[in-house]
Amino acid sequence: MKTNTKALIILSTAHLVTDIAQGALPALLPFFKEALQLSYTSAGVILLVNQLTSSFIQPAFGYLSDRHPMGWFLPLTPFIAGFGIAISGLMDSYLPLLLCIILGGIGISSFHPEAFKTAHFFLGEKKTTGFSFVMVGGNGGIALGPICAIALVTTYGLKGTLGLMIPGIVMSIILFFSISWLTGPVRSAFLKRKQEPKQPLSRQDLKGLGVLIGVVTIRSWIQAGLVSYIPFYYIDYLKGDPLHAGKLVSTFLLAGAVGSIFGGALADWLGNRRFLLITMIVLTPLLILFYNVGGLTAYICLAIAGVLLISSITVTTLMGQMLLPQHLGMISGLMVGFSVGVSGIGVTLLGAVADTWGVPVAMKAVILLPVVGLLVTLPVKDSLKK
Repeated sequence: MKTNTKALIILSTAHLVTDIAQGALPALLPFFKEALQLSYTSAGVILLVNQLTSSFIQPAFGYLSDRHPMGWFLPLTPFIAGFGIAISGLMDSYLPLLLCIILGGIGISSFHPEAFKTAHFFLGEKKTTGFSFVMVGGNGGIALGPICAIALVTTYGLKGTLGLMIPGIVMSIILFFSISWLTGPVRSAFLKRKQEPKQPLSRQDLKGLGVLIGVVTIRSWIQAGLVSYIPFYYIDYLKGDPLHAGKLVSTFLLAGAVGSIFGGALADWLGNRRFLLITMIVLTPLLILFYNVGGLTAYICLAIAGVLLISSITVTTLMGQMLLPQHLGMISGLMVGFSVGVSGIGVTLLGAVADTWGVPVAMKAVILLPVVGLLVTLPVKDSLKK
């Protein structure tokens, strides 16, 4: 089967547009806090609600999608995601704001399992490379979200969030006119599967899924730990320039977004299991070097770490799909949505470490997490046939 580039471009762009809403919210929090006179706790609840609705319920949407194909709903999801965050700036009280965040989160959460399941049928032979092309759209959306939100709000005030609705409307129209041929293979696979006897998940399937979830959990904690504690370490502990800390985090995230295409190609060449193992082996030395040096070398270390770590999201998602091809939607929700949601738990645990033993110890814990990740990755089986 050849790669369908047109389908992957549409799905990658839709991923970008949908995740702009996800990336915009953290940048909008200070504006919501000031406009509604919120406490830090109330502002944190906004992020929690967003995380619950946009991430943790993705496996549920995936489960429903596997049982009842929801391709007809796919064109609506970028609009719903953008609409929820777009009208949030018009709210003059806390509860309606939370309802807007919930609406946007549902749009984000329902998009990912259906889109990733659809992408599975257009990947061609170099599956990881193809899938990484879809994933890079979401990484780009997360990166663009804060820029778009701040530009609109600083120019037009909070009502400027309405501008975030425009990309969602355009993308929904494109998906609407493409949906029949995009979802054709999904419908065919579903009808074929209905005629086959249902097979319960074997113990081996559950074991493989559990191992992949373990890898996803460690990877998410490493990523969230670096994004959260690089600023704490450089600003609060070292009393350094906040701009420098921001540049380091941006380097890590942008390198991961841009480099995930190359990471996918590397995973196709090496094999997915080997790629995951190399990632975990290389990360700790890279992060130790980053921690102990400065200047250009620190940026290079973080850039390489970003490419390897963020590329592994593509690899684990695809390996999950190949492990349980009867449950493409649910697996996609688990591998992507769950990973985003569980990162909050990791940051909370690191916060407890920082409060008890200090920020440097929390940073060193992040640096050593890939060692745990390596041990968790060892039982993984490369389910993709080369």
